[in-house]
Amino acid sequence: MDAADLGLRRMVVPTGVGPLSVRAGRASGSPVATVLLHGAAGSWATWAPMIAASDGIGLPLSDIVAIDLPGWGESPGPVPDPADLAVAVAAVARAMGYPRWRVAGHSLGGVIALDVAARFPAETVAVGVVSPSGAGARAVVRRPLVGGVRLPWLAGMVVAMRVLRALGPLARPLLRLLRRTGALRTLARPLFRHPERVDPAVSAALADEIRPSAFLSAARLSRTHDDGVWRRIACPVRSVRGEHDVFVAAADARAWGRLMRDFDDRVLEDSGHFAHVEQPVETLRALREVWAAARTPQGERARRGKRPMPGPATPTA
Repeated sequence: MDAADLGLRRMVVPTGVGPLSVRAGRASGSPVATVLLHGAAGSWATWAPMIAASDGIGLPLSDIVAIDLPGWGESPGPVPDPADLAVAVAAVARAMGYPRWRVAGHSLGGVIALDVAARFPAETVAVGVVSPSGAGARAVVRRPLVGGVRLPWLAGMVVAMRVLRALGPLARPLLRLLRRTGALRTLARPLFRHPERVDPAVSAALADEIRPSAFLSAARLSRTHDDGVWRRIACPVRSVRGEHDVFVAAADARAWGRLMRDFDDRVLEDSGHFAHVEQPVETLRALREVWAAARTPQGERARRGKRPMPGPATPTA
């Protein structure tokens, strides 16, 4: 779906990790942005079904700042350290004129969303994560054979990405052939509960975002991530994941519940890893619950939480 059809415009924002391509718009006059962060092998467009669904049910998302993370979409690489990326995300929101934000992140984007909330607790009013990558995923990256016992499909994807990277310039023609023959839809079954129901345009966009080098770089950088920083989060956090998600370990949600003061996990029965694509209305309603739960004034939450870390300078326009 074209960004203009959703009331969004494209712009490029300079940040400390390089220029980031952003789709922003639907301003309501609120000082709070709705920041959307995609996962690995994705772009801002993976949020298009949920944005469109919000209009369809009469609860339109507003003040959207949807970012192409470095290495995907129209943002150049390399893939930066998650901590540096969290600072860049906050810088983008500020460059758009928003002093505060609610953040929604999918998969890898969920980790970045939580890092943003941990680094900027006074500015982050709520976090919603969809199938966030947790310790289970990192175990696969660190020790594929051992970690793959719990998440074999993810281990298989890591191997596939390594093969595609080794193919070099032959990888893209191969992916085009798989897409043209319909084989890529079959191979996407680990991602979706019902791949046959996914809009072909969404499938095509995901196929274009299969970037082995970026995927493996993000996986390598995630190996040393310290989830303990999320104890600094002062806002409500809600997690949404598909019951048939083969990339997220069930134990991750329990661990996060021990780390965060206001955390809840919801499982959608008929979704895989991309719940916001397969069940956008249900995912949207779950995320709206966390936004509604963010009623406590920012100052009071900041006093209850730990001291905020210094924020970044606003990027030059």
